[in-house]
Amino acid sequence: MISAEPILRWPLIRAAKVNVRNHLAYIGWLAQTRNFLAGDRLTYADLAAAAHLSAIDYLGDVPWSEDDAAKAWYARVKSRPSFRPLLSEWLAGVPASRTYVDLDF
Repeated sequence: MISAEPILRWPLIRAAKVNVRNHLAYIGWLAQTRNFLAGDRLTYADLAAAAHLSAIDYLGDVPWSEDDAAKAWYARVKSRPSFRPLLSEWLAGVPASRTYVDLDF
C-alpha cells in the first residue's frame, strides 16, 4: 500500500497544484465561448481535460470558486455515464475530496 504523504510530494502532483489555476481559467474561458472545450459537442478533448482535472479534484486542490464556467463544464462532463467509472476509482490510503464524486458540487 502506498501512503498518502509520498504521493503528495510527487513532482507531477506538485506541478499540477501550482498550475491548476491557469488551466482552470483557460477551461473557463473555453466553456464561456462554446458548450464544450473544442466546440458544441463533447469530444476527447473534454474527456482528457476532465480526467486530468479529476486527479487534482480527488485531492481537493481545485479552486472551484474561482471559475463558475469551468466548474459548470466539469460538472456536465463528470455527470455523463461514460465518465462515471473514473469517479469510482480510489487511491488506497488517500481519501477523495468532497467534490470528487459529488455531481452537483
